[in-house]
Amino acid sequence: MTPERARMAEELRAAMQRSTMYTVLLHHATAAKAGLNVTDAQCINALVLDGPQTPGQLAQLMGITTGGAITAVIDRLERAGYVKRSRDPADRRRVIVEPVRERVAAFGAYFEPIARAFGGRMAGLDDDQLRVLLGWIEENNRIMPSVIEEIRDMA
Repeated sequence: MTPERARMAEELRAAMQRSTMYTVLLHHATAAKAGLNVTDAQCINALVLDGPQTPGQLAQLMGITTGGAITAVIDRLERAGYVKRSRDPADRRRVIVEPVRERVAAFGAYFEPIARAFGGRMAGLDDDQLRVLLGWIEENNRIMPSVIEEIRDMA
């Protein structure tokens, strides 16, 4: 690796670390504005991104227990009007958690400043630059669940 490439790789690593920090702080700020904690807010995010899920699926994604912890999260979100529980039509024993669109849309208003900032940044990129960024993010998203599991499994 050339010294220039090594320097750029280190700058990219540090920039990604800073970006992650700002993303975490953004999610803390938006959750606090909505009267939520970050885990509860990310459960809403998961339901919006991936659609209705079982409590077990949400618990696995969030890295919390399938018993009391996820039940407490869903109870809080249901009381606040963000989600509703329903029975799975294919298996009445299963509960499905789904977002309440109107309430989630109100929460989404806290993300408007970041949407405007990103929109402005993307407007200045050409199609090739967008393709590179999209490919980079998609690949990161593909590998991240296994990275998270690896970290959870560490001693």
